Amino acid sequence: MSEARDDILANIRRSLGVSADDASRRQIVATRIATAAKGLLPARGEGDIEKRIATFRAQAESVAATVARVAATADIPAEIAHFLRTNNLPATVRMGEDERLAALPWATTAIDITKGPSDGNDLSSVSHAEAGVAETGTLALVSGAHNPTNLNFLPDNHIVIIQAGTVVPTYEAVWEMVRARYGKGMMPRTVNFITGPSRSADIEQKMLLGAHGPRRLHIVIVG
Repeated sequence: MSEARDDILANIRRSLGVSADDASRRQIVATRIATAAKGLLPARGEGDIEKRIATFRAQAESVAATVARVAATADIPAEIAHFLRTNNLPATVRMGEDERLAALPWATTAIDITKGPSDGNDLSSVSHAEAGVAETGTLALVSGAHNPTNLNFLPDNHIVIIQAGTVVPTYEAVWEMVRARYGKGMMPRTVNFITGPSRSADIEQKMLLGAHGPRRLHIVIVG
């Protein structure tokens, strides 16, 4: 397949009278990409940080997620413990190798922490979101050992931490953040956009939570 593609591209270049390493043509393409006009963006997620968080929270709660806000990172374990107690869940969670999660004062709670991808037998997991989308109450999570993707889908209860400053107006702004953080050639393999807990109404048009993933999604906004 690669040889066939190379032959096709070579034929196109010959017909155009250009070479594969034409620096001026590469610069034209790079400039066009960098200066491309943005598409139409919805206004719902716009505003200052507090307005964006209020919109994000309202949208997330409208699709059956629960949302809490804490003042500082040190308050996160206590909020997670409260969520587990409120829902009569064991004080056990699984998470990845994210340094932000590892640095939390878990010892102030009775929560038992296990790390690594889920084997499908975990009731609750904790992840750290890359960003949030105000217009739809959506979380953006990137893949990697720091936040294994299957923690987003296998446990019944998914707890997601998000920094208040990373709640942005639109999906387009999320991609800008991801590109700026990771750079060309270092982009994460997967970016999952999650809006509320898993649900389906395929059977008799009755809403069923947990159809293809977590039954509960609890979002903790920090700061």
